[in-house]
Amino acid sequence: MGGNPKLGFWRDTHLRISGEAVLSLQGTFLKDWEYVSGIRIKDERYFPPQSSESGQRVQIVSGGPDAEEDSILAVTFAAIGGAKERIYIATPYFIPNAGIIQALKVAALSGVDVRIILPGIPDTRIVYWASLSYAKELLGAGVKFYQYQKGFMHAKVILVDDRLASVGTANMDLRSFYKNFELNAIIFDRSTVHRLERDFLQDLKDSKELRPEHYARRFGLHSFKEILARLLSPLF
Repeated sequence: MGGNPKLGFWRDTHLRISGEAVLSLQGTFLKDWEYVSGIRIKDERYFPPQSSESGQRVQIVSGGPDAEEDSILAVTFAAIGGAKERIYIATPYFIPNAGIIQALKVAALSGVDVRIILPGIPDTRIVYWASLSYAKELLGAGVKFYQYQKGFMHAKVILVDDRLASVGTANMDLRSFYKNFELNAIIFDRSTVHRLERDFLQDLKDSKELRPEHYARRFGLHSFKEILARLLSPLF
């Protein structure tokens, strides 16, 4: 990571989980294994006892083409809708559905501090232009957008007040919500949420705010790219 001369420094967020929550991770793995191979693993040696010593609460939420419900989308929507003070989001790809767009608008118009960090150095141009089109729409409702300048923003983090954090593989995009195999950890431990918040605030210092006047100065070609990319965004 970070070896690509175009993208430079690679900013990501990862977790190491121990205790009973590992059983949920294992359950998802075994479900995916059976989905792909047709083999169900039952041997007791693969299910050692797990202990929970820290008392930190975390819930594992998975999604994919084999799921009956769009669980990650539902959790994301509920988290945004439950915010009272702030919503901080970092994501490399921002192509939300209509429900998430509306939830973010309502939150910002209700006085919630909504800040979203996107890459300033994109790895995929067409997704970058599509993301900017959604940012333009939400800026009018008071959502603040920032473009990460230190390298490539690949972290997928959602922070809601000081009560909840989501860290995982799911981007804030349609493929992650509906099509891809994804896995997120929903963290309810305040000390961990505060640590992630400190990381987010540092990322803000390494970012440039995207203001409404930025779009007012854009040439027609840029607007055309955003419109075209948005029309194609359901395919991304």
